[in-house]
Amino acid sequence: MKHFPLNNEGAFRMVDHQGRPVQSDRAAVNGTSLHYRFAGAGAPVVLLHGIPKTSYHWRHLLPLLSDRYTVIVPDLRGLGDSDHPAGGYDSATMSDDIAALMAQLGHATYSVVGEDWGAVIGYQLAVRQPQRVKALVFAEALMPGFNFEQHTALTPENAVGMFLWHVGFYFKADVPEMLIAGHERELITYMIKSERLFPDSATADALAEYVRCYSLPGGIRSMLAVYRAMLVDGEQNRAAASTPLALPVLALGGDAFIGARNEEIMRQLATNVTGHVFHAGHDLAEEVPAEMAAVILPFLAAHQGASPN
Repeated sequence: MKHFPLNNEGAFRMVDHQGRPVQSDRAAVNGTSLHYRFAGAGAPVVLLHGIPKTSYHWRHLLPLLSDRYTVIVPDLRGLGDSDHPAGGYDSATMSDDIAALMAQLGHATYSVVGEDWGAVIGYQLAVRQPQRVKALVFAEALMPGFNFEQHTALTPENAVGMFLWHVGFYFKADVPEMLIAGHERELITYMIKSERLFPDSATADALAEYVRCYSLPGGIRSMLAVYRAMLVDGEQNRAAASTPLALPVLALGGDAFIGARNEEIMRQLATNVTGHVFHAGHDLAEEVPAEMAAVILPFLAAHQGASPN
């Protein structure tokens, strides 16, 4: 894997396809302020990260896209270096943040690549902006309102399969804040490595960056607020599903985590769905970025423009 030079903060820089540092800025949108990174030229593609990650999650995928596309990589509301407002952590509101950002940047239409919670937010963005979102990549995410909640239950099947114990823990008010404080590094390192087929892909620079951001004032509170909005998300998603998405959807999974269930979920929510499963865990863009790009680029080219070659 190519190594990039350190910046003044000691974290690895994000660079584009020519090795140039990715630019960053802030935008006041939808009652908050988002930090975002951007690079490249061409049709716009926005990448939405999950938890406990930040826009730095996309550091390997971005240079594989930026020679064909304008790539916009925001830190979601309350996460990364974005502001930490008191509320607005349901996926519809967070998708409105991204719609406002893209409008402010002058992008009338764009494609969306989301992973984990970023995929849930990406779905709401596609639902709420059907004239603007050209295509959706839905990677490694369960959908509130569509069996996500069932994976949080302690059952014999979940105990040896996908038992999402942390969701219920995060949902409890006050106690998680008390127990996590001072242990952000231990929690984030465990969560990220335990969900990957290739734990060594959780490099020291990435872990340091995630820990830095979630240790900021309001960082853990904002993370927990995303989970605590999950029942609202479920209501929003069930309501949205009454009108299936017509735009093209590419559902991506890792065979060691959510796998083919990504495609199964999206087939309940959209009419034009294709799927692909990688030999990987939960964090495709850090575990198998080249393989992920090889699948995403032809999909984007077919529906957004630019050459897949």
